[in-house]
Amino acid sequence: MSQPAKAFRLPRVTLRMQLALLYAGFLTCGAALLLVPILTIHQSIPAGADGRVIAGIQASTQAQVIRSLAILAGLVIASLAAGWLIAGRFLRPLRLITAAARDISASNLNRRLGSVGLTGRNDEFKDLSETLDDLFGRLEASFESQRHFVANASHELRTPLAAERTLLQVALADPEATAGTLRETCQQVLTLGDQQERLIEALLTLATSERGVEQWEPFDLAQLAGKVIDDRRQQAEHRGLRVHAALTAAPATGDPHLAESLVANLVDNAIRHNVPGGRVEVWTTMTNGRAVIRIRNTGTVVPSDELNRLFQPFQRLGDERIRNGDGHGLGLAIVRAIAAAHKAAVRVTAGSEGGLDIEVSFP
Repeated sequence: MSQPAKAFRLPRVTLRMQLALLYAGFLTCGAALLLVPILTIHQSIPAGADGRVIAGIQASTQAQVIRSLAILAGLVIASLAAGWLIAGRFLRPLRLITAAARDISASNLNRRLGSVGLTGRNDEFKDLSETLDDLFGRLEASFESQRHFVANASHELRTPLAAERTLLQVALADPEATAGTLRETCQQVLTLGDQQERLIEALLTLATSERGVEQWEPFDLAQLAGKVIDDRRQQAEHRGLRVHAALTAAPATGDPHLAESLVANLVDNAIRHNVPGGRVEVWTTMTNGRAVIRIRNTGTVVPSDELNRLFQPFQRLGDERIRNGDGHGLGLAIVRAIAAAHKAAVRVTAGSEGGLDIEVSFP
């Protein structure tokens, strides 16, 4: 069976061709206006002129029309060529941007359009390249946060999942299992499930903060800190900790939910990694036009060379991971990611008698 004939398609009219035709059209209109006096010159023939005078005027008019038409045709061709060259020169940055954007994929989102020869320009193409670079930057952060989330989740969830499987296998393999032992096994599995749920929530917060701030809104660090402290005061008292807060208005701009998560993780870290009878101190203030929150706590002595490591995911000091089952080592990593998303500065120092002194200043 013969294949149907392909539908006839007109050739694509590029922007360059449209600009060239536009330039030629403007020139043609201008030249046509100049021809009007020449074509109407016969109207100025004096009355009563003899035949020779009229014939001479008509011959001169025809010669002028022919010359004008030839000049017009030459100008149209020249304007097409000039328009084609000028349009190509003006559209060259657009072709560079298009080619570079096509080469950028999920595997090399770190490339930017600013490296395609647009330096020194200050026009719409420069604005377009900067807008696309900003878009690629957000995409790169989103892809990177997804990779981190998958890697961190697969790494950290492997242990509790293996523990759950072991508990269930042991319970099923026990021929003398009773309702009490099975109930205890189910309770242990539920406890592990709760830990995994908290871990996944922390990982999602980390991934969200690494993507950056999508919508900037005003918030007050003092209000956020007050709410977080009120929610955790009973937990601190249960651990025998004293909480002192000096909250002065500290307005900033960013994502209020992420900022509250930053404050919550700082307070949780100060409460969790503390000593019986210790204290947690929280301040908010404005310093040099920046909103600042500072949290200091007592606790284990932290070596200075360990401070940066504590801000990495799943990093803890010494054997705290074994002794402290209610943490996952993501709190300070979340703090760092949220601070980076808000372009906030994080300063951390180790107390001489133990604990940490952490200060975050928002622009």
